[in-house]
Amino acid sequence: MKSKLLILDDDDAILQLLAAVFEDEDVELLLETDSESAVKRVLSEHPNVAILDICLPKKSGLEVLREIKEIDPGLSVIMTTGYRTTQNAIEAMKHGAYEYLTKPFDIEKLKDVVRKALECNLLNRKVRYAEISDQIDDGEFEDDIMIGSSPQMIQIWKMVGKVADSDATVLIQGPSGTGKELLARAIYNNSRRCDKTFLAVNCAALPENLLESELFGHEKGAFTDAHSRRIGKFEQCNGGTIFLDEIGEMSLSNQGKLLRVLENQEFERVGGNETIKVNVRVIAATNFSLINAVKEKRFRLDLFYRLRVVSFFLPPLQERLEDFPLLVDLFVKKYSRQYEKRVKGVSPAALDLLMKQPWEGNIRELKNVINSATLFCKGDILVPEDFENLLNVKPGLKKPEFELEKGEDEYFSAFYAILEPAFTDICKRENGNVYEKITSGLEKALIHLALNKSNNNQVVTSKLLGISRNTLRDRLDRYGFNNE
Repeated sequence: MKSKLLILDDDDAILQLLAAVFEDEDVELLLETDSESAVKRVLSEHPNVAILDICLPKKSGLEVLREIKEIDPGLSVIMTTGYRTTQNAIEAMKHGAYEYLTKPFDIEKLKDVVRKALECNLLNRKVRYAEISDQIDDGEFEDDIMIGSSPQMIQIWKMVGKVADSDATVLIQGPSGTGKELLARAIYNNSRRCDKTFLAVNCAALPENLLESELFGHEKGAFTDAHSRRIGKFEQCNGGTIFLDEIGEMSLSNQGKLLRVLENQEFERVGGNETIKVNVRVIAATNFSLINAVKEKRFRLDLFYRLRVVSFFLPPLQERLEDFPLLVDLFVKKYSRQYEKRVKGVSPAALDLLMKQPWEGNIRELKNVINSATLFCKGDILVPEDFENLLNVKPGLKKPEFELEKGEDEYFSAFYAILEPAFTDICKRENGNVYEKITSGLEKALIHLALNKSNNNQVVTSKLLGISRNTLRDRLDRYGFNNE
């Protein structure tokens, strides 16, 4: 299906000129001289890009801009005018215009702007709006997609449209759970490298020597258990894109090797002398401030500047509440289909409850909560009661009421709700040591709370916990309480 270009101008000569300019482009042209007719075209035809003249007889182009952006916030709108007034430009961009051009047109520049605006809008095929959420294809529920129509996200889509086709290194910053890998994939999917390999590496999931081998490969005999040559991720995705998640956790030694790859596109395998040349685009991500890491001498300043050629910041969920109903709607549909249930959505009271939560785990946490609520939902609409056990462990909310006769189930629900949003990150970080880390952390927290409750009286603490004093003393030594 062809993309659609709407052109609104009261001058027939301009319309014919632009029709001739774009007749060889792979777009369907929608030509209008009347403002109201153009608005109706947006409602009925859903164009990808619109070119609007500001000076129109009945309703100004700026008024049309405001109306059609309310209908479709993701529509890329290019405003044009023969009057070079600063205020028009300010008003146009303030109300969401993609670009502002003056007449007479530089035809090549106009065509280039339209192409980029179209790329930006095609990226927004991942941006869904509540009133058209039913149009999401079934196949899109199988994979995670990045969505959002808040002003912050629209700016991100526009930036992606501008930088995707370049080979510039990209740094994505933002809290955990905001979708940094999804943004990296969006950049990749809209780049010239989209038919090449995309590989993701979590820099925090592997020890320093294993990460070096993972990225750059190793020669046979380079270290114990190196029984054969291994090709690293940079060689594997030659011509493609590599995504380095949690880049701030990379050791200084590996940072130096990465810097060389960024500067010269070359490296040696571990234990090897052969210089390997590659052509790889690097997209990196971090959930904490690299500037602070530089100040603390944990991250190289030259690497920071080399990574930050293009910089994105993904806002936390609480700063993009406009996207909340859309996200909830998408996740409900996704998991309703996955579990073959008939859950249609959430009640207004449930949505209000969800929007008031802190969501420290951001979209990942929201997704996991909707997943659990949908799985256990008994009706066709999610109501506040479906979220009680999933949300009541949040700070500042009503404490869970544990009933003795079903205490195990209640504790399970509470601990499950705490662990689930962070479980993927825990698994990556602990890498096979999850059980020991979680159980020892829980045990230490229990002892700490019991000691506070008993004013550090070990006799009372052991009775409160139901363990012997010898066991308590052992745990106090193990967890360093006696050194505090």
